[in-house]
Amino acid sequence: MMKNTLKVLAIVVLVAVAATTNAQKASKIGHIDLGKVLEQMPGQDTVKVVMEKYVQTLQGELQTMQQELELKGADYQKNLATMSSIIKTTKEKEITDLQGRIEAFQQSAQKDLSDKQTQLITPFVTKARQAIKDVAKEGGFAYVINAVEDILLYSDGGEDITPLVKKKLGIQ
Repeated sequence: MMKNTLKVLAIVVLVAVAATTNAQKASKIGHIDLGKVLEQMPGQDTVKVVMEKYVQTLQGELQTMQQELELKGADYQKNLATMSSIIKTTKEKEITDLQGRIEAFQQSAQKDLSDKQTQLITPFVTKARQAIKDVAKEGGFAYVINAVEDILLYSDGGEDITPLVKKKLGIQ
């Protein structure tokens, strides 16, 4: 009977030690400044140049439309006294329509800029996420948190894995 009790006690102790070891291993938390890593990845300068050119193109189109609106408005004001009512109504409609097109263009341009940025940055985010996943597995991290976005309200420090991810991506 005593042998069985000792065996059961030994098994319970081994299971408890194994569970404690697994629990400690599973709670390892790391944090990273993902934005900083993304900014420093090779190729980001190309993304910035492409985005700047795209913004300039959209701004150029918007300026052209605004100049057209100013010209139509000035022409309307200049000739208002001599216009017949039908021409006056037509000119007012042209100006109103142009204002609507400008507003629609601005909204569309904002969406296009966002879509373009997402399109350009997605490969970098995917690559960084894979590097984070690899580093987390290699380092035994159960969680990795983007420390900059205040997602974690309390932390007893954790371990900053930014240098390890940058190394994995070849960033110095």
